[in-house]
Amino acid sequence: MKKVLIVTYYWPPAGGPGVQRWLKFSKYLPEFGIQPIIYKPKNPSYPILDFSLEVSPEVVVLEKPIFEPYAMANLLSKDDTKTISSGIIKLKARQSWSEQLMLYIRGNFFIPDARKFWVKPSVDYLKEYLSNSQIDTIITTGPPHSMHLIGKALKQANPHLQWIADFRDPWTTIGYHSALKLTVSSQAKHKALEKEVLDSADQLIVTSSQTKGEFETKTKTPIDVITNGFEDTPMYVELSENFTVSHVGSLLNDRNPKVLWEVFAELIEEDLVFKDFFELKLIGKVSNSVLESAYQSGLKKFVSIIGYLDHKDAVESQKSSQMLLLIEINKPENKSIIPGKIFEYLASRRPILAIGPKGWDVNQIIFETHSGKCFNYDEKTSLKSYVKEAFKAFLNGKLKSNTKNIDQYHRKNLTQKLVKLIK
Repeated sequence: MKKVLIVTYYWPPAGGPGVQRWLKFSKYLPEFGIQPIIYKPKNPSYPILDFSLEVSPEVVVLEKPIFEPYAMANLLSKDDTKTISSGIIKLKARQSWSEQLMLYIRGNFFIPDARKFWVKPSVDYLKEYLSNSQIDTIITTGPPHSMHLIGKALKQANPHLQWIADFRDPWTTIGYHSALKLTVSSQAKHKALEKEVLDSADQLIVTSSQTKGEFETKTKTPIDVITNGFEDTPMYVELSENFTVSHVGSLLNDRNPKVLWEVFAELIEEDLVFKDFFELKLIGKVSNSVLESAYQSGLKKFVSIIGYLDHKDAVESQKSSQMLLLIEINKPENKSIIPGKIFEYLASRRPILAIGPKGWDVNQIIFETHSGKCFNYDEKTSLKSYVKEAFKAFLNGKLKSNTKNIDQYHRKNLTQKLVKLIK
């Protein structure tokens, strides 16, 4: 079989969306005659763990110890360290001195990220490994974008290698980048490293068409879009007897749909039947500011905070919900972000209610798959009407999704697209 080396930071038992993409690619690659060899850290500091994830027995895994600065950051504040590493950054006015300091250090001393210390030992180890292996293609996936610096160094040492750089998220235009308190010189370093990676790789993969458009203005390297995806999970789950509206995943400070909380509060006030049946279920990490916003709208009695669930239980919760929420930050730079959970939502075949920035790539996916409705933050009247219609259908036992055209997002079909890029 043809061999491919995949350099990734996130791998089981890591939880969250970052691990799913290459865990599933590696599962299906052998079916197309390609042997995946995963290179990952031996002792990583994952903010979320999920022991339900299974690695295909055909996958070869290589490990190398990593130095994690977050261990030192724990000396300042263990809670702040865990919060930041999980992606939740408090609003500026609420940041403690230790969190402000950690964000400044993270942004200006750890470029491109806190895993930079793994680059050199990984390059040294993999140079030797590649010299004794018949491997023609290496793939790096980020964030963390330090993984791409490993690929760049290996490509420089072995020009004959095909190097594919996979960007699950953008680099310098990602939403949290502006919260890192970057100096002008640090921002310039990020952009320079990004440019070097984009130009040095033989092939780029991105997860959205708008990220492709952004990168096309920065490089001439070929770019293909391969989104995240889903697997069918055969399980029978009874629908909730309540009008349960669920969000699965992290709700960051800026991922706070106040307009939706207002809509729910108004319907509770106007309709006693809605009040009796409504339940807002939040599954995953939720920032305090989001909860406060929902509570201030009068939703406290209607909110169920579940916390993080492993992948299997999260899928079960999705399938049992009457409606699924997909929320993105209302900023133009976030319109290229396609959360991986939308594809799990599609597989759950429950109606999706999405709220995000104007021109959001998710809008096209929902439209093409007939899986729900996508709204901008300023469309309160239309949003309220949609929820009312959904609740009416729920009462009549007719709330369902007419989802179609989703096979293109199945993990196996997406892997076939990947295979075509591997020379």
